[in-house]
Amino acid sequence: MSAATPDRFLIGVKLPAFGLAALPALALAWRLVDGSLAANPYATVIRETGMWSFRLLVIGFAITPLGAIGGFAQLARLRRMIGLFAAFYAALHVAAWAKDYGFAWGFLWDEVAARRYLTIGFAAALVLLVLALTSGRYAARRLGVRRWRRLHGLTHVALGGALAHYVMAGRAGFVELTTYGSALALLAGWRIARLVR
Repeated sequence: MSAATPDRFLIGVKLPAFGLAALPALALAWRLVDGSLAANPYATVIRETGMWSFRLLVIGFAITPLGAIGGFAQLARLRRMIGLFAAFYAALHVAAWAKDYGFAWGFLWDEVAARRYLTIGFAAALVLLVLALTSGRYAARRLGVRRWRRLHGLTHVALGGALAHYVMAGRAGFVELTTYGSALALLAGWRIARLVR
């Protein structure tokens, strides 16, 4: 593709996907500015950023199967961006939780150590941060393709940790749990079947 040729995927898919992924953060920022959140906005910010991180992880997990089944191989070009947004929302989630307790690091660390769902969620967020920091081509060249791919296989660990954190925190209603659980089971089944073949 020449420099003068417009990238139709970038214009038609990637830019709109970027806008949609950024929209929850922009909406939260707007609600914080206009004062429409409650007097203590942290609960809302913590809940919504955590949910959007998890949803984007699920979407990222679905990209390869959807691309293969639907014949849209170019969807793979969205994976890095979706993963970076998932890490971004996870970072906001942790930061809002820490701010809610006044960045009392000693207390926060004790909470992470004492509460299993916090331990799992914090570990998943750390994995996402590492994956975000090593997502570029420079990191892939430095690590080597094989090691880089092995490292980024930890996306599945982050997704499993995020799901466990979500369920153990008591945030999952029956409908949500059934929907996400069924979707992840189908996606995992597709990947396992492909490996077996």
